[in-house]
Amino acid sequence: MEKKLSIIIPCYNEENFIYTILNNVLRSSLPKTISKELIVVNDGSTDNSMKLIEDFKNTQPDCDMMIVNHPVNKGKGSCIKSGIKYATGDYIIIQDADLEYDPKDYGKMISLFLENRADVVYGSRFRTGDAHRVLFFMHTIGNKFLTFLSNLFTQLNLTDMECGYKMFRSEILKSIQLHEQRFGFEPEVTSKISRIKNIRIYEIGISYHGRTYADGKKIKWQDGFRALYCIIKYNLFVRK
Repeated sequence: MEKKLSIIIPCYNEENFIYTILNNVLRSSLPKTISKELIVVNDGSTDNSMKLIEDFKNTQPDCDMMIVNHPVNKGKGSCIKSGIKYATGDYIIIQDADLEYDPKDYGKMISLFLENRADVVYGSRFRTGDAHRVLFFMHTIGNKFLTFLSNLFTQLNLTDMECGYKMFRSEILKSIQLHEQRFGFEPEVTSKISRIKNIRIYEIGISYHGRTYADGKKIKWQDGFRALYCIIKYNLFVRK
């Protein structure tokens, strides 16, 4: 029986990358029993991103693709929530619209679901023998600290809680009430899945091609403090 992977792609002012990442997603290899559904959420882009998304869809008539448009910028978390509403697949993954994460990793992530071993699979930039670009020492320290603190509360043993590649069984992700509008999605969803009884969480090494701020990287130091706040908030005070 064929299964489907829903790929949610938040996009905000990514005219330099969006066409390439959509091509990469479309061409990524999955087992023959898995089809793809692309849900692209244009998050109030002020550049040519929306036009490029529409051009891509028009040139790929056989591609199962939906475009969701936010008239104003709301943040990555809002894009994910919009995408979840329209996802019809058996599994869901979030794919950033830049080129930091490689869709070639879908296959090894989804294999854990097909083997009936996992309900959630986290990518890790630190548990890998694959290529990864060397950047920003303080970002690495910050990520490891946030992961440590998250693990302390959730009692999980993740190496990269902040990694943007997370794949879920759809019924798991759809059952969670999400609140965060921006990058707080990562600690919020981690906190909430950790409390699901008998959930099977795996982590797998992925390749990572990080970009600089000159390349258009959007996460800021303020988002690190928000992540810290979210770890405390969703583990101690807001548990639903």
